[in-house]
Amino acid sequence: MDGMEQSPLRRGWTTGACAAAAARAAYAGLIGAAFPDPVAIRLPGGQNPAFALALQEKGDGFCRAGIVKDAGDDPDVTHGALVVARVTLGAPGEGVTFAAGEGVGTVTRPGLPLAVGEPAINPIPRQMIREAIQAEAALQNGATDVRVEISIPGGEKIAERTLNGRLGIVGGLSILGTTGIVTPFSCAAWIASIHRGIDVARACGLKTIAGATGSTSEAAVKALHGLPDEALIDMGDFVGGMLKYLRQHPVARVVVAGGMAKMTKLAQGLADLHSKRGSVDLDFLANLAGGETAAAIREANSAKHAFEIAEAAGHALGDGVADAAWRTAAKLLRGAPCELEIVIFNRDGGLLARTGFRAVDG
Repeated sequence: MDGMEQSPLRRGWTTGACAAAAARAAYAGLIGAAFPDPVAIRLPGGQNPAFALALQEKGDGFCRAGIVKDAGDDPDVTHGALVVARVTLGAPGEGVTFAAGEGVGTVTRPGLPLAVGEPAINPIPRQMIREAIQAEAALQNGATDVRVEISIPGGEKIAERTLNGRLGIVGGLSILGTTGIVTPFSCAAWIASIHRGIDVARACGLKTIAGATGSTSEAAVKALHGLPDEALIDMGDFVGGMLKYLRQHPVARVVVAGGMAKMTKLAQGLADLHSKRGSVDLDFLANLAGGETAAAIREANSAKHAFEIAEAAGHALGDGVADAAWRTAAKLLRGAPCELEIVIFNRDGGLLARTGFRAVDG
């Protein structure tokens, strides 16, 4: 309510942390101990959270344990999903091996931090699982040559709401997390997915990639250049995060596509296009237009309105915005051996302006 302080957003746990805790509980059951409930693990940062079990099962030569993922106040698509570990004994000397069960994907394209054919259980979650099993083994004097199969019932359907298909992860979700903790509305996860998308595109040998601010501009730029899905980067507001990574991991051609407002912000010099980072500067647009149109644009209600005023006056405002946006983006790419293009679309995906490809200065 007005005048009252808002409570801080509640953090949650990654699928990797849940998988590690489930694996420890299943392993404890397998070597003869009772299922620990709650089950504690140590995170990479040294925290020691404990998780309540939602599933525990002993079978012939295996044990299963499951934990319901709590993503805190983050709008995570896997919030409420059941993360299950099925643990069986492996051959002596094998150590901990991994398998993808129901709802966990398999890597089918190069460029990710896992080899093609591997279950989509990322390296840090794998290490967390190993360490959780080793910690329990030290308490129970058990062998650590085990096979850990991670599953997320319904995960294949949930994965349709992620970028896994574009990254070449088929059959379900990825087991993710670098800290074990989900920070609500974190930019880090989105930027990490941008980086992985670029890695996959490069590994596939693609020469052109396109980052778009939203679904309309993404569909439009895909059609404009005839690009495959692997070339499309879900950039969102993080144009800086994409271009800075491309500066170190370049491709031959880069397209930045978006609508009028977002591309105006880029033209103004902003590398993060979120509304919290800055708004459209109507004075900037007015100065680009110049002449008698400038006064009307300064009184416009929005970037869209400013573009409409300019169009009615016969002024190609989009060309000036695209050129200025290109200069901002080129600075972020400076030194990369690539060509850059800016494309601006209207809300229906119609082409408003494009710079064409130009070499980025060294």
